[in-house]
Amino acid sequence: VQLQASGGGLAEAGGSLRLSCAASGSLHSIGVVAWYRQAPGEQRALVARTAIGSSPIYADSVKGRFTISRDFAQNTMYLQMNSLKPEDTAVYYCRAVKLGLEFWGQGTQVTVSS
Repeated sequence: VQLQASGGGLAEAGGSLRLSCAASGSLHSIGVVAWYRQAPGEQRALVARTAIGSSPIYADSVKGRFTISRDFAQNTMYLQMNSLKPEDTAVYYCRAVKLGLEFWGQGTQVTVSS
C-alpha cells in the first residue's frame, strides 16, 4: 500500500483545511486508518483514528474540531480540520494498517497563523 498525503498549507486561526490521503490499494482491505502529526521538537502523536466497525477516536486537543473519514470508492481518507489554532501547526501524516503491516504517507505541512 502506498499513501499520498495532500491538502496541507497555510491557514489563519479559526479557519479550515481538509487533508487527503490517497491509497494505492482498496481501503476495504485496510482495517485501520489514522492521522498523526509532529510539531517541531515533539514526538509524532495520534490525531484521529478510525477502524472498520468502530467509532472514530480523537486526541482531546482536536475533539469537536477535526473529523476523520474515508471514501471507499475513491480509496481516500480525509481529515477535515475546522476552527484551526496555531498549536495545530505540524507535519501531518496518514497511516494505514493492513494485515498487521503499517504504512505511512509522506507528510504534509499545516501552518496556522494567529
